[in-house]
Amino acid sequence: MANKGPSYGMSCEAPSRIEKKYDEGLEERLVEWIIVQCGLDVGCPDLNLPENLPSMVFKQMGQVAQFLKAAEDYGVTKTDMFQTLDLFEGKDMAAVQRTLMALGSLAVTKNDGHYHGDANWFMKKAQEHKREFTDSQLQEEKHIIDLQKSSNRGASQAGMTCYR
Repeated sequence: MANKGPSYGMSCEAPSRIEKKYDEGLEERLVEWIIVQCGLDVGCPDLNLPENLPSMVFKQMGQVAQFLKAAEDYGVTKTDMFQTLDLFEGKDMAAVQRTLMALGSLAVTKNDGHYHGDANWFMKKAQEHKREFTDSQLQEEKHIIDLQKSSNRGASQAGMTCYR
């Protein structure tokens, strides 16, 4: 960016902190996963994008926006998503890694047939585990003393004195 002057203080520290979050080893694993997901026809994706031709930028940004929309529709949360400019300007490539990790983890967790590759590459997300209780089990609960249920209902500090 030729129109930007030198950075000082927090403006200088912020980009270096963001760069420290980027993991090159993780990039290799993510690139391998993308190839397994998309097939060998995709070629070798490079998360460190080279300089784009100006005529291609809008088309590529549109494709990235479509990817982000599809990831959101699949279930990736907005807080896990990178911004299109993070990728194109290379300002926060760690955010791109976070999005791909969230997508992979979600695909492993859903186990809906869309995930290809080693399931150990990503952690499964926590899932809801609903419990169903019968009426008799719910009635038994009423016979438990409150203090056994970690409740202090009925407890008071009446008669307590200050420590000196």
